[in-house]
Amino acid sequence: MSDIKLEAESRTEFGKGAARRIRRADKVPAVLYGHGEDPRHITLNGHAIMMALKTPNALLELTVDGAKDTTLAIAKDVQRHPVTYLIEHVDLIIVRRGERVEVDIPVHVTGEAAPGTLVSVDAQTLTVEAEATNLPESVEVDVEGREPGDHIYAADVVLPKGSTLVTDGEQLVVNVSAELSQEQLEAELESDAVEGDAVPATEESGSDAESESEDSED
Repeated sequence: MSDIKLEAESRTEFGKGAARRIRRADKVPAVLYGHGEDPRHITLNGHAIMMALKTPNALLELTVDGAKDTTLAIAKDVQRHPVTYLIEHVDLIIVRRGERVEVDIPVHVTGEAAPGTLVSVDAQTLTVEAEATNLPESVEVDVEGREPGDHIYAADVVLPKGSTLVTDGEQLVVNVSAELSQEQLEAELESDAVEGDAVPATEESGSDAESESEDSED
């Protein structure tokens, strides 16, 4: 993975008001820390950091205030707006070439399980340790021909070269179960409908009491 070069600026204003002003200028507030250095508060170009973080575990090469020396970092935490999903703040951790770091990598399921099966992903990510300059973007789990009752655990997953598993090896990653028949599905829906229609006696009596109270006030 090649380094993604980004320009950054130091920031001295803090608080919600300052953060809003930064975002209105299409920039993102961020904190850069690690390796015993004091945290540095910086701003990043909003579009540039959005594009960079489309690559999971992207290795960022930061130039702060036009300095000659650059800093390598990876995103440790990304805060996004709950509606627009735009990046609002980024925590960046400093890394060094040659060191190994822990990162979460997304699980991608490939292949087709046996007919009549349902594949569910119980672990969306796995935590691995890898060299900072060679971080994996994802891991593939092949379910080709898997039968009902098959389970794939973290220890079964073939990791990208150079990565070691940190997640508990007994963590269930993918579960292959039998698909419900039409009759089973209809029975389950009917059961849910019956349960939804049933009203506990205590709730009914409470409703009656509220109705009587409202009638008396009128």
